[in-house]
Amino acid sequence: MPPESTIRPNNRRELARDNDDTINPTALLEIDDRVGGEIRDLRKAKDMTIAELSQETSLSQGYISQIERGVSRPSIKALHSISRALGVTISWFFPPTSDDDDNLRDIVVRSQKRRRLRFSSGITDELLSPSLGNQLELLRCVFNPGAESGPTPYTHRGEEAGIIISGELQLWVGAKHVVLHEGDSFAFKSNLPHRYANKSDGDTIVIWSITPPSY
Repeated sequence: MPPESTIRPNNRRELARDNDDTINPTALLEIDDRVGGEIRDLRKAKDMTIAELSQETSLSQGYISQIERGVSRPSIKALHSISRALGVTISWFFPPTSDDDDNLRDIVVRSQKRRRLRFSSGITDELLSPSLGNQLELLRCVFNPGAESGPTPYTHRGEEAGIIISGELQLWVGAKHVVLHEGDSFAFKSNLPHRYANKSDGDTIVIWSITPPSY
């Protein structure tokens, strides 16, 4: 879903630190314009400005802007700094691909190649949509027992909807509170104060859609 102080209150959850920065060594030779676009899309999804990203990474705003526009290619050191500030590992920008999938990368996500965000709250998000650059974000969310978005409701622009694949999810939207079970679905405008939690003894899995993308 960096230092946790960089996550805005209206973002979905607090990120857990993840030390797995390993990537395919050949990926180091393939830093291209696509990486800049991935940085821009993730930054915008987190509602972070270039100035804020510059402050967190100690990289100049001009350099970050050039990276996002594909004018400059980031060094590995710069990419590490950017990935940590955005709450992902460097491998986020180098999802494993095969030659057969190169032409499908913009429309297909293979099940074994999903990008993941793990949160200190006990929630893991798997990105099912190919990128955050379009108008729809599709996630597979796993809530460990006791996991929650936080005790305080939050708001953001857009709309969201989902379906409970397994387990139980408690959802608060405005003054309404509902307990959802396997097969139940939901939808609401994200500008309504909302939060959610798994208060059961087992994992809960939800397929969750958000428009526009927002972390």
